[in-house]
Formats: sequence, C-alpha cells, structure tokens
Amino acid sequence: MEEVVQKARELAAGVLQGQLRYDGTPFIGHADKVAAIVDDEMGLPPECVAAVYLHEASRSHPEIDLKSFPKDIALMADGLNRISTIRPNDTRLEAENYKKLIVQYSPDPRVAVIKIADRLEVMRSLSSFPKAKREQKILETLMLYIPLAHQLGLYNIKREMEDIYFRYADPEQYRFITNKLKSTERDRERLMTEFIRPLQQKLSDAGIRYKLKIRTKTAYSIYHKMQVQHVPFEGVFDVFAIRFIIDCEPDPVLEKDLCWKVYSYVTEEYEPDTSRLRDWLTTPRPNGYESLHITVKNARGSYLEVQIRTKRMDYEAENGNAAHWAYKGVQHEANLDRWLTSVRYALEHPADVKAEDLPQPPKSEIFVFTPTGELRILQEGSSVLDFAFNIHTNIGIHCIGGKINGRGVSIKEKLKTGDVVEITTGKNQHPSRQWLDWVVSSKARTKIKQELDAEERKLAATGRELLERRLRNWKLEWPDDMQTEFMKSHKYSAVITFFADIAREVLDVNEIKAYILQKKEAAAAGTGHVEIPTVERNLNYSPGGDEILVLNARNVRGMDYKLSKCCNPVFGDDVFGFVTRTDGIKIHRISCPNAARLFERYPYRIQKVVWQETASSGDFQATLSITAERDQAILASIMEIIGVFKVSLRSFNVAENGRDGTNEITVRMLVPSNLELDKVVSQISALKRVIKVKRV
Repeated sequence: MEEVVQKARELAAGVLQGQLRYDGTPFIGHADKVAAIVDDEMGLPPECVAAVYLHEASRSHPEIDLKSFPKDIALMADGLNRISTIRPNDTRLEAENYKKLIVQYSPDPRVAVIKIADRLEVMRSLSSFPKAKREQKILETLMLYIPLAHQLGLYNIKREMEDIYFRYADPEQYRFITNKLKSTERDRERLMTEFIRPLQQKLSDAGIRYKLKIRTKTAYSIYHKMQVQHVPFEGVFDVFAIRFIIDCEPDPVLEKDLCWKVYSYVTEEYEPDTSRLRDWLTTPRPNGYESLHITVKNARGSYLEVQIRTKRMDYEAENGNAAHWAYKGVQHEANLDRWLTSVRYALEHPADVKAEDLPQPPKSEIFVFTPTGELRILQEGSSVLDFAFNIHTNIGIHCIGGKINGRGVSIKEKLKTGDVVEITTGKNQHPSRQWLDWVVSSKARTKIKQELDAEERKLAATGRELLERRLRNWKLEWPDDMQTEFMKSHKYSAVITFFADIAREVLDVNEIKAYILQKKEAAAAGTGHVEIPTVERNLNYSPGGDEILVLNARNVRGMDYKLSKCCNPVFGDDVFGFVTRTDGIKIHRISCPNAARLFERYPYRIQKVVWQETASSGDFQATLSITAERDQAILASIMEIIGVFKVSLRSFNVAENGRDGTNEITVRMLVPSNLELDKVVSQISALKRVIKVKRV
C-alpha cells in the first residue's frame, strides 16, 4: 500500500507543480501536511493518505483518470472533491444541516475525518491567508468543522481548531485568557498535587482501583462559558477538572456503591457546593449517561469540578449512546448518530474496517442550494417544482421551469444533492392536475391541490352563472332532482366538476336544454321516460352520414365555414368540420390539439370535409415555432429559405430563452398549400443550428 501512497503523491506533485499557496510556498506542501495529520495524528490507514493526494490532484483537474488506483481510494477522493464545492452563505449558516450535507457527500465515512484533517491544516496556516479568506475560513470552521470533530470524538483536534478560531476572531480576549492561564499555571499544578495527595491515600486504603483524567479547559471553552454564565474568568469553576474512573466489574449495584464511596471521600476532604451536585447515577440522563458531578472548595478557597464514574460508564459516555457529543445538547438524528458511531469505530479500529463493510450515510434527504448559497433540505426524489414550493408558495404556483447548475430544465426535473437551483416564474402560470405526478413533498402536493380546488370552484361559479342565465332566457325550470338525474347519466359525481365543465365548454348547455324539453314532452305524454339526447335537433346538417362538405374557401350549400385559429389548417391538410352554435362550421386539422375532445364529447356535431382538387383561392395562414441556437447567421438563413418558396412572410419574432440559451423564433406566413409549407419546414429543419421546428 506504501507504493500506492507514493504513486498518488507523485501524481499530485506533477499536477500541482508551479501552484503556490498564499505565502508563496508550493501547494503540494498543503497535501503533505494533511497527509501527515491523517497518518500520524489520526492513525488512519495508508488508503486515506493516498486519498488526500488524489483529492488535491483531481479537485482542479477532474479529467485526471484515477482508474489505476483502488476503487475505495478513488471514491474517497471524489467525496473530498464534492465537499470542497460547498460554499455556504455566511449569513445563513445552519451547522446541523451542513454537517448532514457533508455526510451525504461522503460515501465512505472516513472522508469526513480526512476533511477535518484538511481543515485543521488550513487553520494552522491561517496567518498566510488574505483577510477576507481568513474570515470565511474561521466562520466555516466554527459552524461546521468544530461541531463535526466534536461528534466524531476528535477532541484534541476540536480544541485546537477552537483556540485557533478564537485567536483570530477575538485576539484581545484570546490574549487575556491565555495570559490568565499562563499566570495561574503553577497555581494549578500546586492545586492538583495538594488535591490528589490525601485522596490517593484514602482510596488506596479502601482498595479502590482507579485512574485519573485531568485536563485544563481551552481558552475558547473558558471564554464560551464566561459568555454563557455571565461570569469573569475566576467565576469558571471547571477551568481545572478532575475525573475519577473506577476500575470494577460492570455490576450496577457495585458500580453505584463505589462511586458514592469516592464521592464521600472527596466531600469529607473538601467542602462541597451542594447546589452544583449533579446525580446522574440515581437518575441517568435520557440518553443513558451516568456519572456524579460535584464542585468542591479547598482550604485556599479555590473551586474544582470533580466527576466520578466507573470504567463502563466512561466507555458508554465516550463511545456509546451517551457519548459526550450526545449529552452536550448537540442536535442529532438516529440515522446520523449510527453513521457517526461507525466513523468513531473506524478511527479506533482501522485494521478491522474494510471499505465494503462501512455503512452508507442516510439518504432520505437531498441538500440543494439557492443561487445565493442558502441551503434547502428536500425529500429524496424532489423535483424543481418541489424546490419552488419549498422557497415560497407563490413561487411554486407560478413556476414555469428552472436552472440546475446553470442548465435550463423543466419543472419536473429531479434534483440531487449539491445542485444549485434557480426558479423561473411566469405571471400567467397556474397549476394543473399533472403537477401532482411531479412532486413528492407534502407541502407542494397540499398547495397544488388547494390551487386546483380554488380554480375548480371559480370555474364552477362561472358555469353555474352561465347555466342560470341561459335557463332564465329559455324560461325553463331546472329542479335539483332533474339535475341529479342528468349528472348521473353523464357520470358526474361532483356538482363542482359538473358546473366547471360547463364553464370550460366541455359540457354544452344546449344538451341540458334538450334534456329539459324532452323531460317535459315525456311528462306531457305520461311516460316519464326521457331519452338522453345525443344530437342537437335544430342543426341543419346531416351528422354521421355520407354528406361531405367540399372546401374551396367560399360558401358551400348556403353554409358558412371558417378556418379554426387553434390549428390554422392549410389546403391539403387532413381536416374535419365542427358545427358551432354561432359561427357556422369551424374547420380543424385532424392533428388539432382539440380534436380528441371534440370527437369524444360532440360526435354528433362532426362534419366530414374534403378539399377540392385544386385550391381556388389564395393563401392560408400558417405559423412555425423554431428553436435554434443563438446565432445571427441562422436568422438570415431562415429568411432566405422563406424567400425561395411560394410563401408570403407576415411576421418574424425572436425571443431569447434564458433557461437553455436558445432563441425561440415564431414565423407567421401565408402559404398556398401544405405541400409548399412542408418544403419550408424541411429546409429549415436541415439547417445546422436549428434544434426543432414545429407547426402551431
């Protein structure tokens, strides 16, 4: 494996040759120092050291091929590269969310530990950074990396990063506290000697086996406690702390008995402050933490914090459910806790851990960013539309698309962790029922349903008003039982949908009129039976028969017809006629977007039509929608093609599509037939920079 490390180092040195740090030293020096921390201070295996070098080599040169290295090392390097892309907005840092994001970016749990080593080296070299960069690094370290190091049990690294942060963030307070610690160092040493001597003798006489853990709080920890408790330096009782760890069998009764015995020896010798007694032996904390904490005062009037626990309790506090980071009030989740525990185990037992055995981080969430760097946490499988509703309901309602990492996408595009998402809105955009298939978040689904319901109710009110007005004009009655029967015959289960379809013109009010009239006729005849009408009785044409309407742009058999504007049929198109109530016959293309609805709802109003063999008059309006790359030359080419054929240009509009960097070109023209139009479409489609041409 040493050969792999050397190979990775040589690759990094070659790639980074000529690159310098802010202090003018070669950049490879940073990788060397991080590798030393990973190897010497953390004790991680050589694979992790190699990953450090591959990360530095491939971060700025992603084209580098890492296939010649073991897969787990390449994956760790990729995880480090992804973490390096995190650029949190300083004003919106959310420590817990960003820690979870780091975990999501780390398929191998050791990646998070390597990243902490990287950040430790940066903090040690902080004096060489420019002021703005330095301020960014210390804020990120405080909010992200110090808490994560604490959770992983890297207490020495955590304390060092805290003190470096403190030295740069508040140099005056840092000097004050460090000078205080230096000036009282001999006092603490003397205090320690005096405190331990009588207790050692008593405990030895009682046959209690134990060891002591003694520490002095860091400057940052002392400052933090001074701020929280609003006390001066002298008011922080646990600047100096002693922990008794009793070596005994893991028997609950025996353990508690020994802890209280040690407590009695301490309080016999020193005056206790009973107001500061914390008895987590009798009643352990909810997370299982067990210990006795007491603050005592010696003959000189100095205060000391003493913690008393057994070896088992200490192990549980440091490694189990009651780990130090869990009982200090740090927010956590079960899945994340289990993953962090696995990292701690990998640190403590590097020889026993294989890459394939390492647990994967929880993936029920994805982490995406706004263009300003604000982090948003969404459910896995979320789309651009979910993100829009997560930002604000109004943005979601009017969302027409978005950009993911600068690339234009539709509202249903799925997101993944690390994406930077920008939303595009339109004032005329409104939700459709199809949107429910594109979202997974409960908020988005609820808001879409509310909007759809509101729109449906608005349409229903319009439809009700329309029907009531027509009934008044016809002087016809429409009792509730008749409405219920009619709705049942047309398979309407909801009144709102019934009236909304009237407003949409999906349901023709003339069908209701015919139904009422037939109902009256049946009542007069005494049968009570009503035949549901399938045709309108007052139309002067023969539906469904062999009669064919011939189109020649003039009147036919005394009936007027018009070319429908929704599809703009052209001579030669496959067409059909639809008999309207007020505008005669409308001619539609068979491919018209409205054709399926008309055939399904009003088959009795469909008229067969054909074109005469030759066009007897002029020109038909046609519109083309062209999507092309942004290039002035392409516009000239399109105009040139139009000039070649027998068409007359009426308008030519170009709109830039900011979502994907294209031009949307709309061309309106007059053409003699679909044959000539097909020639124009074919020639434009063949242009090199044209992406799509469609007739509208």
